[in-house]
Order: sequence, then C-alpha cells, then structure tokens
Amino acid sequence: MRRGRAGGAVDLRTRVGSVELKSPVMTASGTSGHGAELGRYLDLATLGAVVTKSVSAEPWPGNSAPRVHETAAGMLNAVGLQGPGVAAWLADELPELLATGATVVASIWGRSIDDYQRAADLLAAAPAQVVAVEVNLSCPNVEERAGMFAHSATATEAAMAATAGCGRPRWAKLSPNVADLVPIAEAAVRGGAEAVTLVNTVLGMAIDPETRSYRLGNGGGGLSGAAIHPVAVRAVHDVAAALPRLPIVGVGGVVDGPTAVELLLAGASAVQVGTATFADPRAAAKVQVGLEHWCRRHDVRGAGELIGAIHGQHER
Repeated sequence: MRRGRAGGAVDLRTRVGSVELKSPVMTASGTSGHGAELGRYLDLATLGAVVTKSVSAEPWPGNSAPRVHETAAGMLNAVGLQGPGVAAWLADELPELLATGATVVASIWGRSIDDYQRAADLLAAAPAQVVAVEVNLSCPNVEERAGMFAHSATATEAAMAATAGCGRPRWAKLSPNVADLVPIAEAAVRGGAEAVTLVNTVLGMAIDPETRSYRLGNGGGGLSGAAIHPVAVRAVHDVAAALPRLPIVGVGGVVDGPTAVELLLAGASAVQVGTATFADPRAAAKVQVGLEHWCRRHDVRGAGELIGAIHGQHER
C-alpha cells in the first residue's frame, strides 16, 4: 500500500447490514459489563458500539468459582452467563449506559427456544439507541441434551427465528468449535440473522498438576484472547469467501490496530475487543486509535477500503 498521509482524515464509518456505525470498533459481549462500567476509563460514545453482557429472560446465577484462569496467551472463563435478566437490565443497567451517548448492541442467550423468544420479546421495549441484538448461540441447549445451539444448523435456525420479536436487526454469535462454520452461518441467515459474529470462545480446559484438580469450578471453559486470533481470522475469511453478501463482525484476539485490520481484510465489517479489556479497560479506545493511525500510515482513507480486501471485495 502507499504511505504518506500521516495528517489525512480517515473515515472509520462502517455498516453491519442495515446498522451504520461511526467506527468498526466495538466492545465484545461479556467483557465490558452490563452497562456503563467502562465509562470511567473511556468515552463510550466514540466507539462503534458497546455490546453488553448476554442476558436471558430470567436472572441467572452463573457457574461456581473459580470462573477465570489466565493462560499463556489469553484466558479461560466459565462465568456461566451470570446476569440479572432482561427486564432488570432494561430498568437498572441500560439507562446509565444510554446516558453516556453510547450506541448499544444488546446480547441475549437462552437454554431453550422459548428462552430465546422470551428474551427477545422483552427487548422490544428497548429505546432506539439499542440498534441491534446479538444472539449468543454458544449456549447449552437443554432441548438437545445440552449440546450448544451453535453446533447444530437446525437449532441455530430455530433459535434465530424465535428472536424476531425484538424488532431489531439480529446478529448470530457463532462458535468456532464446529467442523464447518458455513452451514451454521447459512442456517442463522435462514432464521433471520442480518449478520454473524465470528467467533465465540474456543473450548478449553486447565488442570492444576499440584492439586490434581480443575482450574475452573465448572471443569472446562472457553479460551479467548491472543491465542484464538488466528482461529477468528480463519473463520471470518472462510465464511466471507463462501457467503460474500453476509455481513460479519470479527472477534478474537483483537489487541491493537493491526489485529483489527487483519479481521477487516479477512472480510469483517467491524470488530470487537474483548479479553484485552481485562488487562486494560481502555483497550477498545486504544484499538480504535491504533486503527486510525494504521490507516493514515498506509494511505487508507476509510474502513471500506479494507473490508474483504483479501478477497478482492470492498464495503461488504
């Protein structure tokens, strides 16, 4: 690429389907709280969006401690989707977040199709600043013997179809723990997904050799952080190649401008910053600044020049 526009303006605006964002950089669900927790560290209104922690129709206590364990290049977590329920989130958490001026993407989850429907229906009353709903499909499905919804095309389609009542664009957050993501993404679209978020955590486990016990109270958990960045890049790349019209949000190991650019080049229209926030609560803002600086150094005038460029595509 050409260089030399160090002082030039960069247009970071992007679109994820019908949702226009001021920047491609968002927080990732589960890593920035239910509301405005990060507001003391950065201006949430400057980000593309704040994606809130997943909530279900009813309050949920989550898993037993310990819930997180640091790894060599990331972390394992088994928090278990603890949350107050959609109604309490709307009443108690969302107002403070909206007061920051943030654009909000709400995240929901369920253990059954009915759970997803009730959670989505409750979100119909949310204000307009909640621009989309990310449907977390990497959840145990009690109707299919606790297999994850995102591991089954049939379950993925059914869960997405059940969430139509939210009245907003829906993004399906999918698991990388499948042999082929493309059929799952296609099923999500059939169920009404306008975009897919790739990827959720990779299944992992840690055992303490000294105590011969699990490091996490739930046994296993989900691996996130820098360790899974290549997995996320491959997932975004392959789904973008197979489904070039499907908007994608890339997530997994985004820690700076170049790692964000990598996911955009692979085919993502936006990215999310997650595990890096645990080390530095300003991480999302720093990634956004880093992305802008990278574009200036490489004579890139806008995010649209990067999106899907590895495939010869632009502005998916």
